[in-house]
Amino acid sequence: MPLIVLTGYPSSGKTQRTNEIKEYLTKRLAEENKSLRIHIIDDHSLHVPKAAYKDAREEKKARGALLSAVERLLSKDDIVIADGLNYIKGFRYQLYCVARAIGTPHCVVHTGVPADIAKEWNRSRNDEKYDDIVFDELVSRYEEPDERNRWDSPLFTIIYDDKEIPGDKLWDAVILKKPPPPNKSTVSKPVSSTNYVYELDKATLEIINAFVEQQKELGPGGMPMTVPRSTVKVINPSRTVTLSELRRLRKQFVTYNKMNTTLDVNRLGDVFVEYLNTNLE
Repeated sequence: MPLIVLTGYPSSGKTQRTNEIKEYLTKRLAEENKSLRIHIIDDHSLHVPKAAYKDAREEKKARGALLSAVERLLSKDDIVIADGLNYIKGFRYQLYCVARAIGTPHCVVHTGVPADIAKEWNRSRNDEKYDDIVFDELVSRYEEPDERNRWDSPLFTIIYDDKEIPGDKLWDAVILKKPPPPNKSTVSKPVSSTNYVYELDKATLEIINAFVEQQKELGPGGMPMTVPRSTVKVINPSRTVTLSELRRLRKQFVTYNKMNTTLDVNRLGDVFVEYLNTNLE
């Protein structure tokens, strides 16, 4: 059953909205006589302290723990609410892929709170809070969801002074809506070729090498670029993308797909280019 992804500034009321969503769904499920379990995944349940966000490696581990928990709990009989910052659009895309892979609905709930109000709320917390410097850094890096992106849609923005959540709309979007079928870029299937890992490494390496060469020739901000092994063009951002950044993105993609997904070998290039376009915008 559905995956509901919370996103918003630090201390913007995500946990309060998560509890309100759980309360609404629990009541509605009882009324509809539906037997579904509801799981909340958050930093508290994963034992992630606020201090983890001071260190890039620890923060990456925290995201990995949340992703693993979603993959473990999401099923046809379970509703999962991912209550976290989820501020990186590439990470929200990964969560979307998990839901799509098992053919379950998905939505994003954005807590719309001005940064100055969220900072006030953070300072007034009695429990663990974010350090002011860490808070400001997280806000500056926040990538707001955009309903035009399929991984951010359907999107429900709840303003900080809204008295109620859009419960009926959430219900329609994630319980009544027919889930999209898994597509070639997300469906998991048994390894059909012993050279899968070899092809994964080779295709992604050829693409980033071609990207670097073409951006050197065309300069930043030019037309989308054609690369080997892909029918999808790579966007050419209005900045110089370093080889180290491309290598990091390639490593993330390869590692994730080695562990979680076996893609159609013929689609490897297309899916990697889509991943790059998501993270290079």
